[in-house]
Amino acid sequence: MKKTLLKGIFVGGSVQDILINGNRISEVGANLHNRVMPDECRVIDCSGKAAIPGFVNMHTHSAMTITRGYREDSKLQEWLQEIWKVEARMDEEAIYWGTKLACLEMIKTGTTCFYDQYWMIDTAVGAVKEMGLRSEHAFVALDLKDESKDAAIKEGMEAMYEKSLHWGELNKMSVGVHAPYTVSDSMIQWCSNFARKNNLTLHIHVSETEQENLDSVALNGCSPFRHLENLGVLGPEVIAAHCVWLGEEDMDIMAKYGVTAVHNINSNLKLASGSRFKYNELNERGIRVCLGTDGCGSSNNLDMREAMKTAALLQKGWRRDPMAFPLEELMKVATYNGAQALGIDAGIIAEGKLADITIIDIDNYAFTPNLNFLSNLVYSANSSCVESVICNGKFIMENRVVKGEREILENVNRVCRKLYSNK
Repeated sequence: MKKTLLKGIFVGGSVQDILINGNRISEVGANLHNRVMPDECRVIDCSGKAAIPGFVNMHTHSAMTITRGYREDSKLQEWLQEIWKVEARMDEEAIYWGTKLACLEMIKTGTTCFYDQYWMIDTAVGAVKEMGLRSEHAFVALDLKDESKDAAIKEGMEAMYEKSLHWGELNKMSVGVHAPYTVSDSMIQWCSNFARKNNLTLHIHVSETEQENLDSVALNGCSPFRHLENLGVLGPEVIAAHCVWLGEEDMDIMAKYGVTAVHNINSNLKLASGSRFKYNELNERGIRVCLGTDGCGSSNNLDMREAMKTAALLQKGWRRDPMAFPLEELMKVATYNGAQALGIDAGIIAEGKLADITIIDIDNYAFTPNLNFLSNLVYSANSSCVESVICNGKFIMENRVVKGEREILENVNRVCRKLYSNK
């Protein structure tokens, strides 16, 4: 592979060059172009462009793109019941094209890595590989407290893990537990043991709604996090999505076991699950916080930049503190923290790091004047400013062009006509 030089690109507050060698950033510095050999290196003039780490979307259900807009203005449990009916009719073709549509949207909005929790993950991985993104896919345990289903879930997870060993460097398997209220205690414990045995992450929805917490207290005599602690399943491999309704004890438990929290602000607001995510309190305890969009069924898009803006504005608003969620922390939550949670050597633009880079067009009204690049990116621009995306050293979008875009749109529309004509 030829080297690639991003010449004269705005990064880290100044105009520099970024040299990419293979799948890693070889150097970052001024005037590197003066000493590269044209026959060994592709030089790209990046005047009027800026580089940021690719976004890491830490919680989504990718193929739910094909449920976008299906059930609106509903509470979470009502919404879930209707969505599950649609999902029961999804076949491999629906998952394949829905996942490709999700990848297309994430690429167009600057994401280079995502954490997925959905069905038929071998089919999804095939779609992701074709799009060139980095991903982690949770094999989901969901037995609805019926332990007679557990043998099949265990067998399926074990078989998928063996398959995943051949997926390649960009795509990995994770263990998924839907939620403490939808999975039996014994199944949760088995999943935890399986994840630890095979050095996998464990992804679980926790404390998404107030009712979930109330039900947990009624059933188990404690909050969901205390219940998970009692089951012995918490540890640094656990990535907990939502975490909206947390008490002081819950956050102390998360800190004790090194649990990662994923904030999914737009989904939480749209389903009215909750609005007061305790970022400050989690951060002060040293709990790693990441950002996610959730699936398109509830958040309607997979736009991480939009999620950043909403998250910051709401923190400032409900706390009545304009200094809440400052820009540098916001950027870290959307990039570096997710990479760290997944054990990926990315999330920052620096020598030796994986070349997962999003290139932003700053030669437009939204970045004029460019007094504060991150402020313009989050509060002024929209994601049409994402011009190109590099994942693992390769362009997966260049000059807003993604290979196969029209084919994806046409096939998703075809699949949806069939899916919704049978409802």
